[in-house]
Amino acid sequence: MTATSRLYYRILQWATVGVFLGRAWQHLYWDAPYRALLWDERWMKGLVANGLGMRWQDYVTSLEVNAFIQNWITGTGVFYLICALAAAFLPRLGKPGRWLMYLGAANLVFLAALYCKDKFFFIGQFFEYTLQFGSPVLLALWSARPSYAPGRRMVLGIKIAVALTFTCHGLYAFGYYPRPGHFVYMTMSILSVGNEQAALFLQVAGILDFALSIMLFLPGRAPLYAAAYAVFWGLATTLARPWSALITSGWELMWLQWMHEAVMRLPHFLIPLLLTHYLWRASSKKVASTELPVVSSQKWVT
Repeated sequence: MTATSRLYYRILQWATVGVFLGRAWQHLYWDAPYRALLWDERWMKGLVANGLGMRWQDYVTSLEVNAFIQNWITGTGVFYLICALAAAFLPRLGKPGRWLMYLGAANLVFLAALYCKDKFFFIGQFFEYTLQFGSPVLLALWSARPSYAPGRRMVLGIKIAVALTFTCHGLYAFGYYPRPGHFVYMTMSILSVGNEQAALFLQVAGILDFALSIMLFLPGRAPLYAAAYAVFWGLATTLARPWSALITSGWELMWLQWMHEAVMRLPHFLIPLLLTHYLWRASSKKVASTELPVVSSQKWVT
């Protein structure tokens, strides 16, 4: 494995460990939106009646059912913790570890779908998590062939994941979807501005999100500049949550309530960092063909 390939692998590894650790903390200590599905009468009433033989009112008020849902959430948190440990030691686990990454990614896709349902089926809510559920997949693919550089298909996949994540984030920041109150709260806390100034700042940030997503697919050096900005903005939005909590509430609330929100967003700047480094090397023509061999039989290496 070359030094560059090792660097890229470590970036993907830390991004994936961060996602799983953050989600594990959320599920084990806080909550996840499983009840948005399991307590939806329109979707579940028939299944409850036919499968469990229960009336809907008995189902939604049952302490046993609620305990089952809570145990499911806790068990999912334990699973995410196992996935985080597996990602940290993936080279030693081989193929079983890679399948665990795929299974963990599938669970993250399901979680994104639950958030999408909980947020009135805004499609942007689902794709905002693309970098999070995409990180374990990229890590597993890379672990299968760690000595190779990313091929055109993998780079394109990374660009699409970055563009989807930032575009969907921009839809909320710009105000296309109802702007989350914590977006405004964080902006006001960190920048010490009023509500109107915070809204204007977020509108501009949303426009820049759209711009970088387009620039990633333009010719020349535009993708490099877009990826570099994505690193900056991804890091800023990742740190904004614990930073704003530290400013307004102190260390205890920051660590307890908001640090996992930052940890699970490590892919939002680490994967753009990988892309930035790759594009910089490519544009500088410093990548020698002998250093990064091409294997035609490898699906993701072209």
